[in-house]
Amino acid sequence: MLHWTLVFLVIALIAAVLGFGTLAGMAATIAKIAFVLFLVLWVVGLLSRRSSV
Repeated sequence: MLHWTLVFLVIALIAAVLGFGTLAGMAATIAKIAFVLFLVLWVVGLLSRRSSV
């Protein structure tokens, strides 16, 4: 999941440099959503490990 966040971030940066504002904005938004999802799943994973031990 973190890999996809970085991929979309790089796409957003390249699109922004090349002047594709809409594409850069969409890629940045997808990267933000993927990062938040990654954080939520990571915290849930940490909490589930603690409760089972």
